[in-house]
Amino acid sequence: MNKIVKTYKRKKERQKERKKERKKERKKERKKERKKDRQTDRQKLTFKVARLFVLSVSERPLAAKSRRCRRSGERIMPSLLQLLCALTLVAAVTVAKPTQEKRDRVVHGRELSDHAHDDAKAGFQYDHEAFLGKEEAKTFDQLSPEESKERLGRIVDRIDSDQDGFVSQAELHSWIRRAQRRYIEENVGKHWQEYDLNKDDRISWEEYKNTTYGYYMDEEFDDVDDKHSYRAMLSRDERRFKLADRDGDLIASREEFTAFLHPEEFEHTRGIVVTETIEDIDKNGDGFVDLEEYIGDMYTAEVGEAEPDWLKTEREQFRDFRDVNKDGKLDSGEVSKWILPGEVDHTETEAIHLIYESDQNKDEKLTKEEILNNWNMFVGSQATNYGEDLTKKHDEL
Repeated sequence: MNKIVKTYKRKKERQKERKKERKKERKKERKKERKKDRQTDRQKLTFKVARLFVLSVSERPLAAKSRRCRRSGERIMPSLLQLLCALTLVAAVTVAKPTQEKRDRVVHGRELSDHAHDDAKAGFQYDHEAFLGKEEAKTFDQLSPEESKERLGRIVDRIDSDQDGFVSQAELHSWIRRAQRRYIEENVGKHWQEYDLNKDDRISWEEYKNTTYGYYMDEEFDDVDDKHSYRAMLSRDERRFKLADRDGDLIASREEFTAFLHPEEFEHTRGIVVTETIEDIDKNGDGFVDLEEYIGDMYTAEVGEAEPDWLKTEREQFRDFRDVNKDGKLDSGEVSKWILPGEVDHTETEAIHLIYESDQNKDEKLTKEEILNNWNMFVGSQATNYGEDLTKKHDEL
């Protein structure tokens, strides 16, 4: 037990240190980056933005719609092309009126809860949201303490995946991670039916390609002004799809398609985030990011406009910290440390915390009885709509 306690304490200390460092950096910058502009700030209104936006639109598929129009002899501009035209106008306005807000490419770890993790002062709300997920935790107060405890017992049975009568740290970690990833799974679910054209519960590269690019490919991109950008976008999608497709059959399972849409969430696809970032920023095509490109990606100045104060800080960050080998440019390894900083694993920290606080016999694992004895830390005397999920299969969470 000493080992797990020491590990827990070290992780808590590192977490506090990192939070202090981030606070200091944020004080030097603007108070808060606008949430609504976060995605736009990360990308410079390129064709990739158009593709990511299209992924969130439910009016699909473009290919089928365009073919219907061609058969009827009607010449219309497909919605994707309209979107690109709109984005071109927006980009023009953006260049004319640059923002002094900093564009942030760092992939930040998702917090388990918006509440402070202070059981003594803030109660167990952080633990509730970490264990069940934010959305499920919102309706805790709908159930009586007795019903909450009963449902928790049934949840414990599902967490114990090997059915040995104990909940290990690994099993608890897996459960918390699954609960926190539900927002991603819901996002994937929105698009699944749109791309799974033959309804075989898998998405092939051909299905994705034809749904996204079908009309333009039939015409060899003749109706598109910037054919090169479209072909590059197609090539980039294909490369990412093949990377996410672990068995190499060019047919994505739900897990593989999730890795395609959210590569930052999977170890085997995180590298593509680095590659694509370099491609976005590297204007001279040398495969590196120099200081001018680094700053240019964050900020576009207007003639005669004074630079914001945070630019000086970013130049110092580049020279003193980002450029580790001091060669004046960032290679893939340095870019990786910049945008994928490897923050504290909040899920692991929470799993250790729950075990430490509930493990009565100090054997580094929890029995169902131990969890129920400390049930208010997991679900409290409030209710959760999580109960309705108990009738579903375990792999749906």
